[in-house]
Amino acid sequence: MTNGRKRMPDKPDTWAWFITWLEHQWPAIYAAFLGACIAGLRVISGGGGLRKAALEAPLCGFITLSASSGLELFGLTGASAPFFGGVIGLLGVEGVRALARRYVERTVEARP
Repeated sequence: MTNGRKRMPDKPDTWAWFITWLEHQWPAIYAAFLGACIAGLRVISGGGGLRKAALEAPLCGFITLSASSGLELFGLTGASAPFFGGVIGLLGVEGVRALARRYVERTVEARP
């Protein structure tokens, strides 16, 4: 211990694992960060307060993160995640909710 604080152990295997994990997850992480930043700036530029921006930005980031994990289900690659992060950040939580609601309603109506 140094100055009463623990130092992180210097384990090359741990760092190699973390760097490899980060490299594989980077498109989703970048997309979530991009969605959060765009959402926060959209709220602030639209006249919303910091409280609304502080709520909207992480929500859009988390929505982007969850959406980017399912892109392969629609035949899209993970490299397209930043595009969807930007779109989700631009639409905001309410816009994404409205799109999801319309999609579900059309799917339910189309079933016999």
